[in-house]
Amino acid sequence: MPIQTPTVARRMKIFYSGRVQGIGFRYTARTIATGFEITGYVRNLTDGRVELAAEGESEELEDFRAALRSAILAGFIRDESVEWGDAQNEYRGFEITQ
Repeated sequence: MPIQTPTVARRMKIFYSGRVQGIGFRYTARTIATGFEITGYVRNLTDGRVELAAEGESEELEDFRAALRSAILAGFIRDESVEWGDAQNEYRGFEITQ
């Protein structure tokens, strides 16, 4: 029987810039998130960017990030800044916040 190593939950925080507000970006991100085992939030920032924070296994987070980039809204993203850290386990589900 193979030994399974415990998976470590990670936090991925992404700041998107470009024409990312007012086009359904947050709604699309939340919809895509339902297909992944992640928790977190997405919200508009006052400087015109969108902030997305998600927690889960690294591979799941990378797959989610790739799905966001390949969504129809990807053409509106000019820049994507990613920060990684340890999960804090503070989210329940994936939500749009203010």
